[in-house]
Amino acid sequence: QVQLAESGGGLVQAGGSLRLSCTASGLIYSIDAMDWYRQAPGQQREVVARSTSRAGTDYADSVKGRFTVSRDNAKNTVTLQMNSLKPEDTAVYYCRMTLRRTYSDPLGLYWGQGTQVTVSS
Repeated sequence: QVQLAESGGGLVQAGGSLRLSCTASGLIYSIDAMDWYRQAPGQQREVVARSTSRAGTDYADSVKGRFTVSRDNAKNTVTLQMNSLKPEDTAVYYCRMTLRRTYSDPLGLYWGQGTQVTVSS
């Protein structure tokens, strides 16, 4: 069983910073993509940042220049450094990993439980 554990959410004033972390545990052979999504109330879940083993990193236009995604493959961890936060960044943030549990397994998608980020104006 693979589990993703997130941490680092909270309440911050506009212009502030937060750092989210997500660590995968369990039987893991390799991790292809480590992504961050977010979902605001009444909105669809949207991708915020991606880190893939082949294509590097990519960001939603709304967070470019403010958010940075990084990964530590040895620790099966992905972090999201969020700077210059805005009230519109308020959402539940989820990490998602695309990984193989063993050499012969197909790629599977795994989600964290989500962590609340609230930015006050």
